Amino acid sequence: MGIYIAGTGLFTPNESISNEELVKSYNAYADLFNQQNKEAIEKGDLEELTYSSADFIYKASGIESRYVLSKEGILDPQRMKPKFEKRKDNEPSIQAEIAIKASKEALKNANIEIDQVDGLICACSNLQRAYPAVSIEIQQELGIQGYAYDMNVACSSATFGIQNAVNDIKAGVAETILVVNPEICTAHLNFKDRDGHFIFGDVCTAVVISKVNDATRENFEVLDTKLKTSFSNNIRNNFGFISKNEDYDLYSDDQLFKQEGRKVFKQVVPMVEELIASHLKENNLLVSDIKRLWLHQANLSMNSLIAKRLLGRDPNEDEMPTVLNKYANTSSAGSIIAFHKYSEDFRKGDLGVICSFGAGYSVGSIIVQKT
Repeated sequence: MGIYIAGTGLFTPNESISNEELVKSYNAYADLFNQQNKEAIEKGDLEELTYSSADFIYKASGIESRYVLSKEGILDPQRMKPKFEKRKDNEPSIQAEIAIKASKEALKNANIEIDQVDGLICACSNLQRAYPAVSIEIQQELGIQGYAYDMNVACSSATFGIQNAVNDIKAGVAETILVVNPEICTAHLNFKDRDGHFIFGDVCTAVVISKVNDATRENFEVLDTKLKTSFSNNIRNNFGFISKNEDYDLYSDDQLFKQEGRKVFKQVVPMVEELIASHLKENNLLVSDIKRLWLHQANLSMNSLIAKRLLGRDPNEDEMPTVLNKYANTSSAGSIIAFHKYSEDFRKGDLGVICSFGAGYSVGSIIVQKT
């Protein structure tokens, strides 16, 4: 029995922030901070904030811009975070709203009707609330019968979600499952941190996984999946329901994304390379058999090094497409965006690998073949 990626969908926010715009805002904030804390800085109690630059951001990440849901709030030096209006309980949540848009495109591309979907998995790095599950809200809004659940493996949520969908279909629980990844990453980013204020963007992807091989659509058979996790504090976000009970400042930097970037680079690159290499070997495939790597979109240098170590040479754009230059890091959605945008040229029999990696640490690899 074959199981297929039957279609994908992508929601991209209307607003985008360039590196230059982001730097202008950050530097204005730095001036305000330094002015307001002049005495403490002079005494040595606080460090003076230094300027960011567009050149620094691009060299550090390969990012040129990012799509966001709230441009005005982020660029306000007095605020430095997105601004969302609180919604009533009977109104669709923000994550549900963007997930519905991506899901409808995915279902259309898959040529699958709502009543053919048996389940829905909402897999993303941050969920808007604890319960009721965001997935069940999306299920209700779309009119899907069956079941739905939320899951989180940070930047690997999408690939882990796809494996869960594949396993459910293999087990006979469902024939078609929708996996959605509503990533509102700017809401957990510290825009006051020079070393990381540029990292994330907002987006939502959706993937239809089905055992139905419909000749009227573009099908990619999921040949195999492989996952790996290894605990690390080098990428961390401490926000949670316990926080307010710790008599803790819920607006502190500790409640936002933080990472030890150099350690992450050094430790994750070999982990990803080894997982992909072993995954291919287990399936009697060579790296040369693979037409394209759709990698997690976090850092251009990291992706280039992973591909180089696998290929034994520098990759070209066709072998390792990049979307982070325009989208920035969109957590689990990144590799799915790359697949969504750069898979139409595949011919029957062509092979590719969708690979995510990030906090946890976590790595997910999916080998697909065009049918």
